[in-house]
Amino acid sequence: MTHCNFYINGAWCEPAEPGPLFPIINPATEESVGTVAMGGKADADRAVWAARAAFDAYSQTTLAYRTEMLHKLQGIFERRYTEMAQAISTEMGAPWDVAYDAQAECGPGHIKATLEAAKDYPFEVKSGNGDLFCEAIGVCTLITPWNWPMNQVVAKLAPALLAGCTVVLKPSEFAPLSAKLVGEYMDEAGYAPGVFNLVYGDGPVVGAALSAHPEVDLVSFTGSTGAGIAVAKAAADTVKRVVQELGGKSPNIIFADSDVEAAVALGVVRCFGNTGQSCNAPTRMLIEQSVYERAVLAAVAAGAQVRVIDPTQKGDGIGPLAMKRQFETVQRFIAIGMECGARLVLGGLGRPDGFDKGYFAKPTIFADVSNDMPIARQEIFGPVLCLIPFVDEEDAIRIANDTPYGLAAYLSTNDKAKARRVAKRLRAGNVSVNASGNEYCNPFGGYKQSGNGREWGRFGLQDFLEYKIVNGL
Repeated sequence: MTHCNFYINGAWCEPAEPGPLFPIINPATEESVGTVAMGGKADADRAVWAARAAFDAYSQTTLAYRTEMLHKLQGIFERRYTEMAQAISTEMGAPWDVAYDAQAECGPGHIKATLEAAKDYPFEVKSGNGDLFCEAIGVCTLITPWNWPMNQVVAKLAPALLAGCTVVLKPSEFAPLSAKLVGEYMDEAGYAPGVFNLVYGDGPVVGAALSAHPEVDLVSFTGSTGAGIAVAKAAADTVKRVVQELGGKSPNIIFADSDVEAAVALGVVRCFGNTGQSCNAPTRMLIEQSVYERAVLAAVAAGAQVRVIDPTQKGDGIGPLAMKRQFETVQRFIAIGMECGARLVLGGLGRPDGFDKGYFAKPTIFADVSNDMPIARQEIFGPVLCLIPFVDEEDAIRIANDTPYGLAAYLSTNDKAKARRVAKRLRAGNVSVNASGNEYCNPFGGYKQSGNGREWGRFGLQDFLEYKIVNGL
């Protein structure tokens, strides 16, 4: 049983006003593996003031020092890598290979990308007759979700630290074990008290207090679009910078001139990866009408090969959904899909065969989906794929862009000119052509209600900097 408490001003501590503890539930067993101390407004306040007190000294350290400290943090991540993978697998049910090869790897991966970006970043340059200085923006609140814990924590934390900012991290209470390890890593690295602070709590109380705090200069938020709107409203009165990476309902366009079976199979795997709990998952597969029935058969065949496994198992497969609430949401959307006229071709309601407990859901595919159905418009965040036919290129682009989101898009075609033409018209921040993947050095973020700003590499570093022009030096 692990107890997760706060890390404020260089010390582990309990809430100012102790209340009921939040249970940490293993989603594969539905059993408690520990507790989380849930904070209040007073805890948010003391964490922010600790960060404010540390800012002047830390922001004036040299880039060489901050680089050295980040290298040290990277080394601790790598040495304690297995601990992180185990924590993620336990708290969110990620199968071992996913937790080890993908989830935990995001920690050192983002640190490396940040260090690489800083090598040639123009922190001080001539601009006309003046000198342009890029300086730390100040105290930063980092609010992160549970679905890719290290990806979202370290993609924010590494550039903030390198820029010279001090931070308050509010991770999801559903992913507390991995965040606790980050606190331990920061402490072991020897960062000065107040540079890094960790507070647990819910969004309406602690998240709102951190977002509205007048001593916070930036809020970097990843989560649902609804929660992102609440953060922006809370931050508005103090006119602070708000960076958001929010939801998605990403299209995956399969043209008839592609290797249809291979493209469909990969699209199914990508949709169901991480049990469908990725904001950039290709959950709407748009298929050219002339190969639609072939593609439906290929999708069913590929989906039937996706194994649902216990998180302790090694090998390919998907685990449970991360929590009871998410399991109930996915079941509700599957029922909605069945009721609104979509054709259920794989999966359905309930747990997969062989599972009588845990938040395991069946990999589910709906065919003959219309883009105005709720399952095609709302982010389900589970292993549910919608197959939607289109007539031609214009129709595909229209359907793909007919969404309030714009985080990612995918397309498959053997026509390079068409690929370029379509990719340029898709209203999404990340477009994958023919199974290509993103890299840590590239920007990650979206259009429309998928957020604003970009993370990763030098693009993420920019969010944590202010630009000052000094004339006459």
